[in-house]
Amino acid sequence: MRCFEELRVWQESRLLVQSVYGMTKNLKDYGFKDQIQRAAISIMNNIAEGSESGSDRLFVRYLNIAQGSCSEVKSMLYLCEDLEYCNNDLANELRSKTKNIASAIQKLTDYLKKSIKESQKPQV
Repeated sequence: MRCFEELRVWQESRLLVQSVYGMTKNLKDYGFKDQIQRAAISIMNNIAEGSESGSDRLFVRYLNIAQGSCSEVKSMLYLCEDLEYCNNDLANELRSKTKNIASAIQKLTDYLKKSIKESQKPQV
C-alpha cells in the first residue's frame, strides 16, 4: 500500500486544483467552471485512488485516466484564454503546471510498467 499524500505528483496536482479554483472563483460561466474544476480534481483523485488500488496494474490504469484529465485541463485553459476568462500569463502558467504534472505521471507510469515486467520474469 502506498501513501498517496507522499507522492510529489499528487501534491502538485493538489496545488493545480487550488490554482484552478482561484482562477474560476468569480466566473459566472458555471458550465465551464464546473468542467475545468472537475477535470483538475480528477487528476489528483485518480492518482490517489490508483495509488491505493492494491496493484501496479490498476495504478497504471488510474494514472492513464489522470493523464487524460491533464489534457482536458490543458485544453480548457486555451478556451479560458480565448473566452477572456483569464489572461495569457495565467493560462501559460497553469498549462506549464499541467504539463509538468503530465510528465511526472508519465514517468511514474513508465516506472510501474517496468516493475510489472520485472515481476513477470521467470525466477532463475
